[in-house]
Amino acid sequence: MRLSFTKMQGAGNDFVVLDETRQRHGLTPAQYRWLADRHFGIGADQILTVRPAPTPEVDFEYVIHNADGGEVENCGNGARCFVRYVHDAGLTPKRTVRVQTRAGVLTLALQDDGRVTVDMGAPVFEPARVPFDPAGLQPMPEGAWERWPLAVAAAGPAPVPVAVLSMGNPHAVLRVEDVDTAPVAQWGPAIESHPRFPRRVNVGFLQVLGRDRARLRVYERGAGETLACGTGACAAVVAGIRLGWLDERVDVDLPGGRLTIEWPMRQGVQSPVRMTGPAEPVFTGVVEVPDLR
Repeated sequence: MRLSFTKMQGAGNDFVVLDETRQRHGLTPAQYRWLADRHFGIGADQILTVRPAPTPEVDFEYVIHNADGGEVENCGNGARCFVRYVHDAGLTPKRTVRVQTRAGVLTLALQDDGRVTVDMGAPVFEPARVPFDPAGLQPMPEGAWERWPLAVAAAGPAPVPVAVLSMGNPHAVLRVEDVDTAPVAQWGPAIESHPRFPRRVNVGFLQVLGRDRARLRVYERGAGETLACGTGACAAVVAGIRLGWLDERVDVDLPGGRLTIEWPMRQGVQSPVRMTGPAEPVFTGVVEVPDLR
């Protein structure tokens, strides 16, 4: 199967973008894994697919597959690349579009400077909706919220305090003194596949530099550590605000670049999170995808 594609990146989080507005390619999980493979395929953290609007209320459907071939609910950096792609490819003249994802509807706005602002929707805090199983755990109150003591074998006998929430996909956020020395490679996979997260979880390692500045590394579910994670940055800032560490507008420095996250909690915890950051095309091409099942 020959496929046209565009390679894009947002703060170093890289994507293969496919256009299915005219016809479905019918790719298998193994073919998505091949496309994401950095040795045998194109190489990407996620595969993004543009599909026609499923309802009149939105402009497109936005589908995300992780590098392991599994479909996931949301990807913030991918959403920025999505709107840049549909505009540059002439699929819409609009600079603001609404897209349907598995997690709900997102509003994406292309700015004059080339950056993109995404309305990521409201965070979800109810453990069952994350989903997260807190049975038998005692929450640790802090600020206007709480953290949960998570037993992680890789971390030793002391439990790891994590803030748990969803940004359309599940996140566990833990605060560290220095992201450069944080045990991302050891704790990340252990928490990602922890049995208390039945659909696995994205793990954010947050370093607070000030009320409006932070650093972050994210071990992504199904992808490993990436250079940036948009939903991870949103989750980390929301957690930091509720726990009393951060103000309502924060510049988050990830290994791949800076994202600006805004969450006006004073308007209520159901207020939407806004993320602004870069979205850049890298190259376009045609690839022969092997018949993999």
